[in-house]
Amino acid sequence: MTKKIDKLLNISEVALKFGLINKKNGKPLTHTLRFWETKFKKLKPTILAGGRRYYSARDIEIINMIFFLLKKQSLTINGAVKAMNSGLKHLDESKTSSIKAKYYINKIKNKSNEILNRIKKLNG
Repeated sequence: MTKKIDKLLNISEVALKFGLINKKNGKPLTHTLRFWETKFKKLKPTILAGGRRYYSARDIEIINMIFFLLKKQSLTINGAVKAMNSGLKHLDESKTSSIKAKYYINKIKNKSNEILNRIKKLNG
């Protein structure tokens, strides 16, 4: 059996993936991700020689949740930290309006759009 190796993304690639871009000069806002590392203890990228940060698929998933809580749900950093620390288990007050349900609905919509865009490219 072969073990699947996840592709690691560098900090700039992750910032671009999440739209963390300086509007004036177009450069990725990597300092945002470094700040999130200090606040969200679950976010631990691999740091290689020279201090370069590389993010695994697991790290990307954590960043996706952080991004959702901060940008889509408009939680404060402290609110998002509390939500992440609770493991989102306690956020399901009602199944249709909970943060957890909204997160997964948003994730499904994004994946659907990605698939539709791929189909459109194939059909030309």
